[in-house]
Amino acid sequence: MTAILVDDEKHCRDVLALLLARHCPQITLLAACADGPASLEAIENHQPDLLFLDIEMPGMSGFDLLSMCRNPSFRVIFTTAYNEYAIQAIRHNALDYILKPVDKDELRQAVAKAAETLTVRPGASISAFVAYLNHQKTGDRIALPTMEGLQILTSEEICYCESDGGYTHFFLTNGKAILISKTLKEVEEVLESKGFCRVHHGFLINVRYVQKYIRGDGGEVIMANNKNIPVSRNKKQEFLNLLERI
Repeated sequence: MTAILVDDEKHCRDVLALLLARHCPQITLLAACADGPASLEAIENHQPDLLFLDIEMPGMSGFDLLSMCRNPSFRVIFTTAYNEYAIQAIRHNALDYILKPVDKDELRQAVAKAAETLTVRPGASISAFVAYLNHQKTGDRIALPTMEGLQILTSEEICYCESDGGYTHFFLTNGKAILISKTLKEVEEVLESKGFCRVHHGFLINVRYVQKYIRGDGGEVIMANNKNIPVSRNKKQEFLNLLERI
């Protein structure tokens, strides 16, 4: 298989190239690119079977690069330390990823998986993934009615929500809190499709910010801001099932 690797950090390109040479002899590396424009040119010129793609890069992210590829005919293996929900999206669309720092065994497995599917055209999965990302850019904005007007947020900015009778407190990742005159049930209807889970009658949490789950009758979770939140017994299995899918 022919391949191109894309990473803005030189040492990451060098390490991955070395690992491929040592542990994946079936890969012929055609180019190692440091940015989006050079990558697009290399992809157009070489038409590789496989693309090793970093996600977080200045100027043009790996996601942006994919959205600009015309009629992609290559497999994609992301090399990333990106957030869990990006990884969930990658899994959903049958793409592969390796977490940094790259492990040689995971690399071999990812390459073997790519080789097994080489005869299946990958364009549909890449197109579906790009469509998902484009929807997230526009469809993830949430307008909260406050006393001053509307506060526009994305779901990634919300750590958890807490009920206060007919009101709901939004606790944000920047440490701020917003109170709106909506019930937690109304908030849940908006956020449940965006990775949130009602773990208790009084709490709706953003699962991506769960740091730890502590077993118990229902148990409790510790969020990224060190807030301890109870998990009710009747919500426990639903919550654990959601964690397993991340």
